[in-house]
Amino acid sequence: MIKKLELLNKSVEREDIQSMLEEASRIYTTLITNELADLHLSEYEYSPKQAVEELGLDEELINELVADYVSQIIKSLVQFEFKLKGLQESQDNSNSLNYTPFRELAHKNLGVARNLRIKNAEILLYELMTKENLDYLMLCLEALEVSTIKLNVKHAYNTLKLIEVKGSFKT
Repeated sequence: MIKKLELLNKSVEREDIQSMLEEASRIYTTLITNELADLHLSEYEYSPKQAVEELGLDEELINELVADYVSQIIKSLVQFEFKLKGLQESQDNSNSLNYTPFRELAHKNLGVARNLRIKNAEILLYELMTKENLDYLMLCLEALEVSTIKLNVKHAYNTLKLIEVKGSFKT
């Protein structure tokens, strides 16, 4: 269901971090200037300075925590996709939709984004927690994915490679 993740996985297969960053930037810009323009994310670029000042931690530690956040979100994307697919199946079968597991996952990740003062992730995760339009949720999830990759492309790449290696052991 996460269409853009397939594009980024191709970057992992080609072992091309630069193309991953370029593709993530292109997708993010398209989403925030078109479908998600109402969220006013186009002027935002993350800087660890606010977290350093407000939390009283040094920038190196904040950057390590951001790298951990990147791994957490990349790993959570699979769970988000699974939960969104279940919601789509319920909707297709005219069943009632239980958003609770999807929202709990968004809430879990929202706390980390708030602590690190990653404003665009806060906004996107809040949208994932509160909205019920599945197409819109997919757009927010795609924007979260690519904005996370942009935070630390090397760490995102390494996390995706690790997921790929672990997946190859399961088959």
